[in-house]
Amino acid sequence: MTRQRPPFRLVPLLLATTLGTAACADAPQRIGEQGFLDCVADLKRDAAEAGIPPPLIARAFSEVKYRQEVVQRDRAQAEFVEGFGDYLAKRVDERRITTGKAMLQRHHNLLWRLYKQYDVPPQLLVALWGMETNYGRFTGRHAVIPSLATLSCDPRRSAFFHDQLMAALKVAAEGLDPLALKGSWAGALGHTQFMPTTWLKHAVDGDGDGRRDLLESLPDALASAANYLADLGWKGDQRWGREVRLPLPFPYRLTGIDQRMSVNEWKALGVTRADGRPLADSQLQASLLLPAGYRGAAFLVYDNFHHLLEWNRSAHYALAVSHLADRLMGREPIRGELYPERRLTGDEVREIQRRLTALGFDAGAPDGKIGALTRQATRAFQLRNLLPADGFPDAGLLEQLRLMDSAG
Repeated sequence: MTRQRPPFRLVPLLLATTLGTAACADAPQRIGEQGFLDCVADLKRDAAEAGIPPPLIARAFSEVKYRQEVVQRDRAQAEFVEGFGDYLAKRVDERRITTGKAMLQRHHNLLWRLYKQYDVPPQLLVALWGMETNYGRFTGRHAVIPSLATLSCDPRRSAFFHDQLMAALKVAAEGLDPLALKGSWAGALGHTQFMPTTWLKHAVDGDGDGRRDLLESLPDALASAANYLADLGWKGDQRWGREVRLPLPFPYRLTGIDQRMSVNEWKALGVTRADGRPLADSQLQASLLLPAGYRGAAFLVYDNFHHLLEWNRSAHYALAVSHLADRLMGREPIRGELYPERRLTGDEVREIQRRLTALGFDAGAPDGKIGALTRQATRAFQLRNLLPADGFPDAGLLEQLRLMDSAG
């Protein structure tokens, strides 16, 4: 049973020789050096209670120290900071498309074997591989155990990262050196960047050597990715979705990942394919996404897209993977606008959040990130004020909020 750790003793300043220089007011608060040592002692006890062998615990924690940089990274994830156009341009460029097509050819036999076994298409597996590690070129240089220990001791998502740390130790217990576990700042591992809990539950032996090694074995990594998607419910006979074109005017209040209607119902509202051709008749349930606002590109997404969101809960990520998979198949670039207007700065997003909350629309903490609460508050404000209710905070929304404030 996991032991409940006592609250940490938070201190405003830390010595540069221990955990770094003092942070500014907006930076994450840091625990004291003794607080971290006490937390690590609790983590070791939890590992022992979870059945991790004492020699492995000793080795795993031998290089653990507080890593402030991973705490900062946890508060500035690109999916919530970058606009959709910027996010996509950095991840689905001609080099990644060209390399991905070459990887489809190079690993043709493996990919088609996995397709027959798991019903997950080759281009999707390669797209995930390309998005996660640029086809294995960058699997991460962070020592996973120290990173997860630090994040376990950070109050923001302590329980989540505590579970990941315990899982990482169990992964090492399968025959890997815990000090050799290198990955992302958040603890994701291998070619397809599995979190440790995902590794334990969904990883498989793809090369038949009796081990699950997502760090060194590409067959293991791609087979595990296919198995994970199959476990999530991926349907091989369906697409992820498609880009569409919307008529004007349009009831934007119906958009959003949590709202679904049949393709036929969207079709009745005048939604067409991106090239203007009609959608096929279908009762398949779909959501309509506007990642760049109502002036930008629009996407109708199906059940498989929701399964990708279980892999990574960012709609930006799922759209980028899906589009990359399409491009690997030779499909066209996105037709719609990716940069419908000037992108907001972090300070401007924070201002929008503060102003919305002051007006009674809870936008969450003013952190400069466009998350679910901020989108919900934006949509509620837009509906109240008879604006296009796309839930997308933009410069026009900020101007409207400022005008309301100046009008008293």
